[in-house]
Amino acid sequence: MSERTDGGAAGSEAEPSPSARALLREALAGEDAPAVEFDPESVPLPDADVLDRLSPPVRRWWVSEFAAHVGENGGLFTPPQRGAIPRVDEGENCLVAAPTGSGKTLAAFTAVLDDLFARERAGELENAVYCLYVSPLKSLANDIERNLEAPLDGIAAETASGGGPDEDGEADPGVRQAIRHGDTSEADRRAMLEETPHVLNTTPETLAILLDAPRFREKLRAVEYVVVDEIHALAGNKRGTHLSVSLERLTALADGSPTRVGCSATVEPLDEVADFLVGRERVDGAVGDAEGFATRDCEVVDARFGREFDLRLRTPAADLIHTPDSVATDRFYDALRDLIEDHENTLVFANSRSGAERTLRELRERFDYDESDSGCHHGSLGESQRTRIEAGLKAGTLDVVTTSTSLELGIDMPHLDLVVQVGSPKSVAALLQRVGRAGHSPGETVEGRVFALDRDELVECAAMLARAEAGFVDGVSLPEGAADVAAQHVYGMAINGVRPDREIREVLRRAHPYRAFGADAYERLMRYLTGDYEGLTERNVYPKVWRDANDPPDDEHHYDEYPVGETLVGKRGRLARVIYMTNVGTIPDSFGCDVVTRDGEPVGTLDENYLDTLAPGDVFALGGERFAFRYRRGSKVYADRTDERPTVPTWYAERLPLSADLAAEVLAFQGDLLDRLTRDGPPAVRAWLRELPIDGNAVRAITRTYDEQVAYAGAESVSTPSRLVVEEVLDRDAYKRRFHVHATYGRRFNEGLSRLVAAECAARTDAEPTVAVADRGFSLVLPLNRKVDVAGILRDLDPAAVRDDLRAALGGTDLLQRYFRINATRSLMILKRYKGYEKSAAEQQVSAETLLSLAEGLDDFAVIEETYRELLDDRLDAPRIRDVVERIAAGDLAVVDRTVDSPTPLAFGLATLADSDAVLADDESAALRAFHDRVQRAIEDS
Repeated sequence: MSERTDGGAAGSEAEPSPSARALLREALAGEDAPAVEFDPESVPLPDADVLDRLSPPVRRWWVSEFAAHVGENGGLFTPPQRGAIPRVDEGENCLVAAPTGSGKTLAAFTAVLDDLFARERAGELENAVYCLYVSPLKSLANDIERNLEAPLDGIAAETASGGGPDEDGEADPGVRQAIRHGDTSEADRRAMLEETPHVLNTTPETLAILLDAPRFREKLRAVEYVVVDEIHALAGNKRGTHLSVSLERLTALADGSPTRVGCSATVEPLDEVADFLVGRERVDGAVGDAEGFATRDCEVVDARFGREFDLRLRTPAADLIHTPDSVATDRFYDALRDLIEDHENTLVFANSRSGAERTLRELRERFDYDESDSGCHHGSLGESQRTRIEAGLKAGTLDVVTTSTSLELGIDMPHLDLVVQVGSPKSVAALLQRVGRAGHSPGETVEGRVFALDRDELVECAAMLARAEAGFVDGVSLPEGAADVAAQHVYGMAINGVRPDREIREVLRRAHPYRAFGADAYERLMRYLTGDYEGLTERNVYPKVWRDANDPPDDEHHYDEYPVGETLVGKRGRLARVIYMTNVGTIPDSFGCDVVTRDGEPVGTLDENYLDTLAPGDVFALGGERFAFRYRRGSKVYADRTDERPTVPTWYAERLPLSADLAAEVLAFQGDLLDRLTRDGPPAVRAWLRELPIDGNAVRAITRTYDEQVAYAGAESVSTPSRLVVEEVLDRDAYKRRFHVHATYGRRFNEGLSRLVAAECAARTDAEPTVAVADRGFSLVLPLNRKVDVAGILRDLDPAAVRDDLRAALGGTDLLQRYFRINATRSLMILKRYKGYEKSAAEQQVSAETLLSLAEGLDDFAVIEETYRELLDDRLDAPRIRDVVERIAAGDLAVVDRTVDSPTPLAFGLATLADSDAVLADDESAALRAFHDRVQRAIEDS
C-alpha cells in the first residue's frame, strides 16, 4: 500500500525556525562565503521544519554545505529531500523518484546518518551493520562510498567542534562505511568482521552470499535501513526478483523490520515498484498460509519532473532516401562536432557497442580528437579502460565520450552538460535516464539532443519526445514467481539450518514477485529440489534439500525445537554451502559460437545472443560474406554461403526492443497524424509537428512519408490503435511472396506473434517462411507459388490457444535450448563452479543440451516450466499477444490487407531491415531508392 507526496515544500505555512535562518546567515557571511543572488534575511525557507528534525551537528553541516543553493532549490532542500528525509526519519518505507542530480543520495541517507551519529555520540553504536546500500553496479557502490565521505567527515567535524571553530579541520567520523562485492579481497573481508562497517555498500548477489555467511550474517541482525538504488534497473529482471527474496530473508534475520528506501530517476508504475520494494507482511492467519498478507506501507516521493529538460530531435536531411550517404554522414558528424565544441563535456549514446566505437572513430578521424580528450565506454572493454574513462568524466577532462548502455547508471559526472542520443533509445525511460546524466547540479537545465538517421525512427523519436515533455514514463514489467530464483533461496535457507517448511513458504510469499506463488508452484519446486524424479542422479543432478516430518524424540532424525510431525527442510550434501556461495546469482554467462560451413570451413564467430534471433534458413552477414543459418550443435554454428540478402542484421541482438508502452504511444501518434492528414492535408500535419521539439528536416520528412503512404496505398494502409495492416507484395522478379505485417507493438511482441503466424503458414503451405522481425512489425517470405491468407490467419487465431500454440512453436529451437541452459544454471541443476573447476558457458550449453530431452519428459518439472514461463511472458510477450488477439476476435481491432506491387513507404524498414546505427550501407540505400522510385511512379500514374 503506497501513499503519494510530490516532494513539495514541507511546512510552507510555518515561519522558519530561528536556527535555520541563523545558520543560513552564518554560512553566507564572511569573505569566503559564496556569492548568492538572494537575501539570506528574507529568502523563503518553507522547509525549515525538515532541518529542525536533524541534530545540531547535521543541521550545521547541511546549511554550510548547501546554503548557496537555497534560491534555486526553493528552500534548504531539494524536492526529493524535502519529501524523503521526514519519511525516513519516522521509520517509514519510501520510494524516491527524482532526476539525476536532484540529491537522491542525501534524500535517502541524511536521516540515516543523523541517527547513526546520534547513537555514536551516545556510545550506543555497536560493531554491526545498521544500513545496507544495494545497487545494481559495483561502480555505483564505489561512487556512493565517495559521496558519503563528505557528509561523514563534515558531520564528524561539526560534532567535534560543537558549533565553534574547528581547530584541526579533521575528526574521526566514528560512523564507518565500506564496500563489499565480488572483488573485495579476503583480507578486507576478514577486517570487516573485526571492524564492521555501519553502512555497507553491496550488490544483490553479494547480499545473498552474506545471508549465508555464518559469521557475517550475525552482523546483519542490527540492520535498520536498506537503500536500494536505481531500483528501476532491478525491478524488471530476475536480479530484482532475487533481491526481493533476500530482503525478506534479511527481515526474518534482523531484530526488527528494516526501513526500506528505493531510489530511481525514471520508474513507472510507481505504486507497483513501491510494492516490489517493500514486500508483504502477515496480518492474519498462520505462518505458511497462502492468504493473510498485506503489502507494507510505502510513501512515494514523486519528484521526477522537478528539473527543466531541453530536448530536441534532429535529422541530417529532409529526404533521408535520396540524400547521398556521404552527405548525410558529413552533416551528422559536423553537427555533432559543433555540439561538442559548444559544451564542456558531451556524452554520446549509440544503440550498440559497435555503434559507440564507430562514432568515436569517425570523430577522431574527421576532427582533432584523440585519447587525451575523447574516449569510448562499454561493457566489453577492459576494466582499466573503463576506469580511465570514468575518471576523465568525473574530472571533466574529456570533451566527448561515446557509449552504449554502460553509462546510463553509475558515476557522477559533474562537468557533463550535454547528452546526445544517436537513434531511438526505445523507451522514454531510457531517454530520460540517459539525458538526465547531464546538468548534474541542482537548478541546471538538462540538455539532450536526439539524432534520427532513418525514417522509421523519425516517427518513433518524435512521439517519444512529445510524450517525454508531457511527463510520460514507460512502465517496467516485473517477472512473476520465477522458480529458478526461488530454488536458490530455498537452498540458501536450508543451508543456514533445518527449519519448518512453512517458514520457507512464508519468506518466499512475503516477496512481491511471489505473492501468487501457490501450493502447486511450491510443490513443483520442492519436487525438483528434493530430487523426486527418476533419472536425474544418473545425469549428475543431485537433490539439494530434504523435506520430511520431524521424527519422534527417540528416532534418529528428531529436532527438539520443533514438534513431532512438523514438516522440516534441510540441506543435502557436505558441500552445500560452497556450492551455494560459488553459484548464486542470476546474471547468465554468454559465449561466442564458432561459425563453420557444413563442409567444415571456419568462417568466424557470432555472439549467442544473436543466435536467438536466427531460424533455419535465415541469412546473416559475417566477414563481408553472406551465410544461411542451418543449425547449431553446442558452441558451433553450421551455415552455407548464399547470395540472398541478410534477413537479420548483425546489430539486432544488441538493440533493446521498443518498450510496450512507447509502442502504444507511437501507434496513437501515428493515428493522430493520419487523422490530420486525411482531414486537413499535409500543411496541417506540418503545423502540428512544428509544435513539437523537432527540427524542420524532421517535420518535412515525417509529413512526406505519410503523405506518400496514403497517396500510394490509401489511408487504410496505415496501422492505428484500431487497425492492424497486412501488406502483401508480389515480387515476381525474385519469385517471392512477401508479407509485411504493420504491428507497432514492439519487437518482443512481434517475435512472439510472428512465430504463431509462421507456424500456421508452414502448416497451410508445406513451406517454411523466412521471418524478419522489427519493432514496428514483421515480414514473412514464401515462394510465389505458395498462396496463403496471412490476414485470415491473424483473424482466426484463438486467444485461448495463444500460450499453448506459442509454447509448441518454441519446441526444438535454439532459443529454447539457450534459455533452458540459463534457467538450469540458475536452478543449480547445472553448476558453473564445482570443486575448483569453472564450467564455461559453452560447456554449460553442452550439459544443457544433454539434459533437455530428459527434463522435457519429466512430469511438471520446475526448471522446464520456468524456462517456458520466462520465454512466453518475459521474452515473447504472450500475455499482450493474447490481449491483441482477443481484440481482433471481438472486432475491436480490424485486420486490413493490402496487395501492392512494391513495399509502401511505411514498409521500407521491414523490407530492408537497414542498420540505422550510423550511415546506411550502400546496398540498403540503393534498395530504399528503388522502392521509393516505384512508389513515386505509381503515385504519378494514378
